[in-house]
Amino acid sequence: MTIVLPGVAVLAVAFVGFALWVRMAPTDVMRWHVDPGTAQAPSSPNFARLEQTTSLAPAQAAAAIAAQATDEGAAQIAGDAMFGTWIARTRVMGYPDYVSIRLTPGDAGTQVTAISRSRFGHSDMGVNAARLRRWVGRLPQ
Repeated sequence: MTIVLPGVAVLAVAFVGFALWVRMAPTDVMRWHVDPGTAQAPSSPNFARLEQTTSLAPAQAAAAIAAQATDEGAAQIAGDAMFGTWIARTRVMGYPDYVSIRLTPGDAGTQVTAISRSRFGHSDMGVNAARLRRWVGRLPQ
């Protein structure tokens, strides 16, 4: 007996399969843990970069960023408090985005350099830039 699925059912199964694959795809930490200041920009517009100085000491800046990241469900996958990479997932589909942040001590506080990029898709509709504004942009100047 052969079962023939209607076209809509085939598309639904393909969509669910893709969504599960994206959600469970393994992470190559060595590929995503990059220096945000020197990392090459992706060829698609699904990333954001941010550089700013905060008046906070490096340890305070690291703690504030880590608190915001974990509040949003992100997890650090590489590095340490001064130079680390986080995996954050999009709200609806759970697509992985990777956020690398380097904190450099300076005379007036801490230089924060960050890049947030999507693993899948062509456009992120501003998600990565918004994330960097929440994680880094709210630090005191």
